[in-house]
Amino acid sequence: MSTTTATPATERRRGFPEFDWAGAPTRGVRERVVASVLAACAFVSVATTLGIATLLVTESRGFFREVSLRDFLLDSRWTPQFTEQHFGIWPLAAGTLLTTAISAIVAIPLGLAAAVYLAEFTPGGVRRVLKPALEILAGVPTVVYGYFALTFVTPMLQRIWPELQVYNALSAGLVVGIMIMPMVASLSEDALRAVPRGLAEGAYALGATKVETVLRVILPGALSGVIASFILALSRAIGETMIVTLAAGATPNLTLDPTQSVQTMTAFIVQVSLGDTPEGSAVYNSIFAVGLLLFLLTFGLNLVANALVRRFREVY
Repeated sequence: MSTTTATPATERRRGFPEFDWAGAPTRGVRERVVASVLAACAFVSVATTLGIATLLVTESRGFFREVSLRDFLLDSRWTPQFTEQHFGIWPLAAGTLLTTAISAIVAIPLGLAAAVYLAEFTPGGVRRVLKPALEILAGVPTVVYGYFALTFVTPMLQRIWPELQVYNALSAGLVVGIMIMPMVASLSEDALRAVPRGLAEGAYALGATKVETVLRVILPGALSGVIASFILALSRAIGETMIVTLAAGATPNLTLDPTQSVQTMTAFIVQVSLGDTPEGSAVYNSIFAVGLLLFLLTFGLNLVANALVRRFREVY
């Protein structure tokens, strides 16, 4: 009985896996380098957030040395550039929340309806055209949206309400809603398409119609992603600057009337940053206090979004 020694070529023919003994250490080094680069990228994002928070807290200390936290949170007037200065944040907060609420009324139902249509009712060829066309809105510069609100939306609304002011919260909120609608639609559509198709097929097998399947199976199954898209879009609306600066006005007004001129927190920061306010004054330092409040507000919304996502993932 003769024995033969297996050669590398024979091993490959028998199906044995090849192993590059010479390149194994090099491959391990490459993988460690790639992992280190990815970790560094993640650290940059965390470090940037911490840096922004540290800057806002540090710079806000100069403001709160001159203005008490009680006056900042409880005073109902914001007149930092008047002779009689008041630094109550509520007029700016009311303007921000009013425009954000109007934008949510526009963006959430329209964006979700567009997402359902794109995910469940649109033929493949139509979807390939509609989705990029919808996402083009997300790439339009916000200053263009601002002039669109001022020169088109406001005159159109004035035909309905002749007493409507040129600068008002209504037109600014409507256009902010149009701006964030593609975010709601795109993220919600991705969440709807991620639902396992077996759930929908099971509903059809039980006799459910298309609409019943979407409303009772697919949409609840994608609820965590849909809610996350709502929260992220609202965070984007709260931080919007150019649209509200151009269309909402510069009047710190503690009102919930959308036909009135208001000033948002971001618009005030722009106003002071572009003016002749001396550095180190209470007015100048107030932009950091307002920015800190904005940061905390958006950070809180992100925490709420994460909590809701975890909650509904457990259910569905």
